[in-house]
Amino acid sequence: MDWLALIVTLKMALGTCIILLPVALVLGRYLARYEFFGKWLIEVIIILPLILPPTVMGYYLLVVFGSNGWVGLLFEQWFGISLVFHMEGLILASVLFNLPFAIYPIQRAFLAIEPSILEAAALCGLSQFRTFVKIELPLIWPGLVSALILVFTHTLGEFGIILMVGGSIPGETRTLSISIYDKVQSFDFAAAHTMSLFLFLFSTIVIVCLGILTKKQYGTKDGPHLV
Repeated sequence: MDWLALIVTLKMALGTCIILLPVALVLGRYLARYEFFGKWLIEVIIILPLILPPTVMGYYLLVVFGSNGWVGLLFEQWFGISLVFHMEGLILASVLFNLPFAIYPIQRAFLAIEPSILEAAALCGLSQFRTFVKIELPLIWPGLVSALILVFTHTLGEFGIILMVGGSIPGETRTLSISIYDKVQSFDFAAAHTMSLFLFLFSTIVIVCLGILTKKQYGTKDGPHLV
């Protein structure tokens, strides 16, 4: 096991979850509650990471995050941070790549709330903020946990985006998926097998957890729903 790569992977996954989940909570609720002009365009942008090949998205992120790209230039001028081939760039790329995995389970959870419950809260004089905290959040927690699990697990297995934006710098951007690729390239199949088995078992456990959460939230006997 490449423990250094595991630490880098966990740092990236945790950073992605911390940044993305609050954003997904706001966007998921807004998309579930309101109809507005251009909503379809926002939903198309959110779903793009599911459609685009990771290397294609990784290439364009590399261009935008580079020293000549507007995002990369902005971060260098304002924060003194270089995004390409650094952890900060990996986390930002991972946040963008995981948007659908975070937003759609949360949006689905908000849509599952009966409108009569919200109407009753309004009749009782609860403000929108108190309704959100005391009623909506407790009802959508399975969707929130599903989003957290999906984002965390999906980040563990990211490859194309990481390779394009971060490369394979030990202790900085080499994650487990990149390390597996490097081990195969060097014919160290035993190490590649160990890390691949770890990711396989972890992903299997996640699928089981998602199935349990799906049944608890929606009362169905179907398998887990990603969106």
